[in-house]
Formats: sequence, C-alpha cells, structure tokens
Amino acid sequence: MPKKGKPPKGYDSWFEHQLHTEVLTDCKYHGELVHYTQQKMYEPDFEFNTKFGKIYIEAKGRFRDSEEARKYLDIRRALVADELVFLFYDPTTPMPRARRRKDGTKFTMAEWANKNDFRYYTVETVADLLAEAEVC
Repeated sequence: MPKKGKPPKGYDSWFEHQLHTEVLTDCKYHGELVHYTQQKMYEPDFEFNTKFGKIYIEAKGRFRDSEEARKYLDIRRALVADELVFLFYDPTTPMPRARRRKDGTKFTMAEWANKNDFRYYTVETVADLLAEAEVC
C-alpha cells in the first residue's frame, strides 16, 4: 500500500524506502556513482579538410536552449585532430535563459564561445577562417 506524503529523508520514493528497509536490507542505498556516456550522432552544417585535420562549421542563429549549447562541448571532446567552429548570425545574441546583468546586458553567444574556447566567425569574417586554414 503506497504511503502518502514525502518519503523519509534520503529516499526518492516510499517504494525505495520499503525495499531498503524490508527486502534489500543488506544492500547499500544510493551507493557509488556510475559514469556513462550516451552515444549520439552529430551532423555538422559544413566541413572542410585542412592539412591539420577537418574543420566542422556549425551555423547558428541562436541556441534554442542551454542543453543544445552543452551538446557542443561533448562533440568537441569526441573530436581528436579536428575542430568545431561556429558561424554566428549575430554573436551578440543572448544565450537562452540568460539573466540581465547589473549593467543591463545579457551573456551572449560570443561570450559563451570565448568562455568555452571555441573559435567563432560571422558571415563577414568567415573568409578569415578559410584563408588561415589552408584548405586542401
């Protein structure tokens, strides 16, 4: 019979509490953490080869949410000799859910890229990337 109200402190549910106190009494509850990786696929908007590896270009008008922005950190970790760069429509676009700072500004996509060590370009500056990359 399910109990009403919040479960005892430290338990996520009454069911877990009952299992731990009546059935799985010798088991550690909420023991060690298990790290895991989700296997996902990423299709870059553009890519080209250089003599140093591939450069993937992600064209962004805006990030839909902060989870989308975090995705690119995971993608970069998966790249070995290749690089992910951004081509922003407007780098001053605020990040999703960005709070207004005391000076009235919000945390922008350009600031996010700089903070996370991503190179970024605009339509006006992307020629610099192509020129410096020595496209093969």
